[in-house]
Amino acid sequence: MLLDNGIIPHVTLFHWDLPSGLEIEYGDGWLRPETSDAFAVYADLCFSAFGDKVKNWLTINEPHTIAVNGYAYGSHAPGRCSNRSICPTGNSSTEPYIAAHNLLLAHAKAVNVYRTKYQATQKGTISIVLDSTWAVPFSDNLFDRDASNRYMEFYAGWFADPVFLGDYPASMKLYVADRLPVFTAAEKLLLKGSADFYALNHYTSRYATPDGNPTGEGPDADDHVTLLVERDGVLIGPVADSSWLYVVPAGIRSNLFWLQNRYGPLEFWITENGVDVPGESAMPLNVALRDTFRVNYYRDYLTQLSMAIYDTQYHVNVKGYFAWSLMDNFEWNDGYNYRFGIHYVEYTNNLNRIAKDSANYFKQLIAQCCN
Repeated sequence: MLLDNGIIPHVTLFHWDLPSGLEIEYGDGWLRPETSDAFAVYADLCFSAFGDKVKNWLTINEPHTIAVNGYAYGSHAPGRCSNRSICPTGNSSTEPYIAAHNLLLAHAKAVNVYRTKYQATQKGTISIVLDSTWAVPFSDNLFDRDASNRYMEFYAGWFADPVFLGDYPASMKLYVADRLPVFTAAEKLLLKGSADFYALNHYTSRYATPDGNPTGEGPDADDHVTLLVERDGVLIGPVADSSWLYVVPAGIRSNLFWLQNRYGPLEFWITENGVDVPGESAMPLNVALRDTFRVNYYRDYLTQLSMAIYDTQYHVNVKGYFAWSLMDNFEWNDGYNYRFGIHYVEYTNNLNRIAKDSANYFKQLIAQCCN
């Protein structure tokens, strides 16, 4: 149906939904290397069945979110962490790194299957979706700039370095030490270059400053960085309905510059970018459809994206952009409490879908730029 209507599909093979059978069979899901082998088998099946129609593949969505929320905080499945008031089992200081390691190997094995068996004939592309919050240095001093860079290495670089450079960042090796798994020489070769483009999910930014005495466990302590949302009593940007999402349009441009500086000129796709309007779920329908907050978010972020593309120094090669999301949907542990869609879904009225102002904004924008 998509192809019949001139829509080119981009398919993500894994978006946080590990089958319970694998969790039970292998005991610990992504903590076990067998799960990465099973993922490669599953990917092979998908390539074989749909590769004649799908030319754009994404292996895993946001492995950082899986590793941190699932194995450090326990807020996402499988709900593991060190805090026994929240999680019945888990170790926040070690398990996020083990899970991330196996997620990276799952990606690399799936890409290897595609490239050796299918890519030459199916002529598609493949990558992994990596999210990153931009870290704005709290000030221009060297310490804050170093903290910003270190945070980005622990966030984006944790996964992008192995995929594009073949190994973990030096800062992670230093601060995580022997808790950080080690790739074999063969695994490094499998990982390095295992993406045809960079798929970036970006929503928000924070101020970054050094933390010389971090508390807690896991990546957010190991990076020795404190994140702040205000400076001199002024918020970094307006807060959305989700408490983690501050509107900082320039962050998407800075994020792309950092990535290109580190990994060289790449083809970039913005695979997620969006916002939930404060109080939208409690609004009457006629008010919710007038989502000016979201329209302004998209306008300002797309302006910054355009500035990255036409920057005289970087000329960032952005090939495509996906808004999150086409319609209101299930936001994992937040359920249906937050709405990110450009189409309103009436959950109590047969899931009826109604275009918001933001949908009309995109319709007009595309008509202006692409006809």
